[in-house]
Amino acid sequence: MDDLLKNVTWHQGGTDRLVQEKLKGHRSRVFWLTGLSGSGKSSVAAELERRLFQQSIHTTTLDGDNLRHGLNSDLGFSPEARKENIRRLGEVARLFTEAGIVVIVASISPFQADRDRARALFADDEFIEVYLSCPLEVCEQRDPKGLYKKARLGEIAEFTGISSPYEVPLHPELKIQTDHMPVTKAVDCILAYMAALEKVDSHEK
Repeated sequence: MDDLLKNVTWHQGGTDRLVQEKLKGHRSRVFWLTGLSGSGKSSVAAELERRLFQQSIHTTTLDGDNLRHGLNSDLGFSPEARKENIRRLGEVARLFTEAGIVVIVASISPFQADRDRARALFADDEFIEVYLSCPLEVCEQRDPKGLYKKARLGEIAEFTGISSPYEVPLHPELKIQTDHMPVTKAVDCILAYMAALEKVDSHEK
């Protein structure tokens, strides 16, 4: 890879991140929602995006399933393919933050090492890992896409929580029990954390 990149030059755009953030009136960050299928990632992401929009905050959502219909449509679900899937998600999220956008990533992202590599692309206060904790049995009861049933029948290989492991985040910025908390309350928690970060930023200026 290094040999391939030796003749490739990074080109700086016409504006930098600070200018973009000043224009938009807020910091750009990444809220990385991780958890089992059925834990509520997509639902929380959609409500969070809606609430941020109401606050005139520029945002976008990178849903893992949606990206597999396009950018990541060439990837399977082996450990190597999952690693590349998360690498691409992280790189795309980084590009959006450079444009001053608050990015919401909704992805199972089951492996700690892959989440850590994504985190390493950002400054300490820019990457907020949100672990949506929900017992496997509750996720299976919800089973909004019917995937657990197929996995139990052996129709889906490498399915997280059944035939492939999910590594619980070691030090997430937020842990939200979605089996005990409705989507709106979960989003309240994320927005409260974001407000606290913004307060720290204003004090440091």
